Amino acid sequence: MKPTITAFECSPDGGKGLARDTRVRWALEEVGQPYDVRLVSFAAMKEDPHLALHPFGQIPTYEEDGIAIFETGAIVLHIAETRAGLLPGDAGARARAITWIFAALNTIEPPILDLTVARIVEGNRPWATARLPLVLDRIRTRLAQLSVRLGGAEWLDGAFSAGDLLMVSVLLRLRMSGLLDEYPNLAAYVAHGEARPAYRRAFEAQLAINAPAP
Repeated sequence: MKPTITAFECSPDGGKGLARDTRVRWALEEVGQPYDVRLVSFAAMKEDPHLALHPFGQIPTYEEDGIAIFETGAIVLHIAETRAGLLPGDAGARARAITWIFAALNTIEPPILDLTVARIVEGNRPWATARLPLVLDRIRTRLAQLSVRLGGAEWLDGAFSAGDLLMVSVLLRLRMSGLLDEYPNLAAYVAHGEARPAYRRAFEAQLAINAPAP
């Protein structure tokens, strides 16, 4: 039985690959696992059937063989642990790859998401102009640390892993800000991730749903 994931019926990003279902699609493509997608409207996301899968009314969710899970990191980790291709076989390398999953979502992504909040949600508040430099400084601090750790390597810890998949996905959110260009090795790292055939398939699948008709 193929797993089924949920995705936006109409994604706020218009198919730019930033919606979190793209991360799950990418993971499934990397391991060669076919999957089904159930599109969910914003209204349906807040209704009982979807809330039974995701108590916070978000996407994506993942269902397979009686298993139903939510949260992108948990889904990607589940895929990586149950199929070959996203976690190393060596115990130490495997633990480090899992560490990078959590680092991407818990350390790098929060200040990046805060930038979206500062510019879009809070942009018209009287204190927004004073707050924005503080948000940018927090992002630059994390990017500088990550840049040093990556150095000249292609991936974070040897071969590509689920940790890289999520880190690249998180960093992609910075493309329009120009911040990523301040760290050439991180920009190259993201480009390497985007060049992977599995990522391209995931991106195109999300774009096909959300791109405006010609």
